[in-house]
Amino acid sequence: MKVAIQCESPLLQRSLELFLEGHLGSLRHCDIVIRDHIVPSDERLSLLIGTSENVDLIKPFSRGELFHKLQQKIDTAQRENPIDEESFLPLATEDKINFDILERHIEKLTQEYQSNILKAVKAFYEK
Repeated sequence: MKVAIQCESPLLQRSLELFLEGHLGSLRHCDIVIRDHIVPSDERLSLLIGTSENVDLIKPFSRGELFHKLQQKIDTAQRENPIDEESFLPLATEDKINFDILERHIEKLTQEYQSNILKAVKAFYEK
């Protein structure tokens, strides 16, 4: 199971990344997307997390509850839309991941995130 996370809350985003370490994938190559907001134009299978009653998983939740809801959602979707396994193309195993590029990209994103936090803190205290 590959999961993509798309949350407006940075705290929820990071918590989910920690909970789902090893199961994360890109939006393009995921089985399900976890969100804390509704995206009406997206037709992907998604799990909605929030505090209202019309969400799939109510906050707060445990790691076990998260995995249980994810599995339930995927199982339900597969029962509603049976998938022809022959139509699936397996992921290319010959493609090697270049971890140097990934590491540089993560470092760049981390620096940008740190810069944005510092700007926000400075702006707050300069008022």
